[in-house]
Amino acid sequence: MDKLIFRELPTYLLEIMRKYFRLQVEGAEHLPKRGPAIIAPNHSGVSGFDALVLMHEIERITGRLPRVMTHHFWFLTKTTSIPAKKLGFIDATSRNGLRELEKKQMIMLFPEGEYGNFKPSTKAYQLQEFKRGFVRMAIKTGAPIIPTMIIGAEEANINLSQFKLTKFLRGVVIPLPLNIIPLPSKWKIKFLKPIYLPYKPSAVNDRELMRDIADDIREQIQSRIQAEIKKRKNVYF
Repeated sequence: MDKLIFRELPTYLLEIMRKYFRLQVEGAEHLPKRGPAIIAPNHSGVSGFDALVLMHEIERITGRLPRVMTHHFWFLTKTTSIPAKKLGFIDATSRNGLRELEKKQMIMLFPEGEYGNFKPSTKAYQLQEFKRGFVRMAIKTGAPIIPTMIIGAEEANINLSQFKLTKFLRGVVIPLPLNIIPLPSKWKIKFLKPIYLPYKPSAVNDRELMRDIADDIREQIQSRIQAEIKKRKNVYF
């Protein structure tokens, strides 16, 4: 029953989503068939469909199920934590990420966090600041970082605004989406060349270096996204 609910059914639904979004994929040769790796894509669309579609595509191509580093809210109750774990989600902490990489697993994380996912649609494809944890994990484990761009999720779910909670849940960001059912935008996923960071583990204590590396990777993804957007003839047809 677990296999049916958490493997077969999601796979079936995600295959429908691939066709619904008319998904195109480039750069699949950059995905490693074995060993640790960090998939680092841009984040958008409010709903989290980009994470599910990307996870499914990686598994379809490599046969490997990446561990998706997910917001802590998923793990606050058994109702959400049990299905999250069975789908391959892990709590987004450096300790968890390092543990999976040391086990030679592939992990997937969004360096923008919720600030990228929940940004208003008026800021579509404007990548937000990257957190630096993924850079530190790559240096500590020697895992390559695979920058990844996702186009189409911005137009699938329209977000009117973004709110920051300060009184009870300081730092928490919530969206104001216009639609829940995704619009049939055309999607494209492109895996860029792996980045191997030639630094000793002690380099993780250099905050300026960590920031510069994260910014360089963000700019690389940003420039590729802008180039792809210029080539698009239409979004929905």
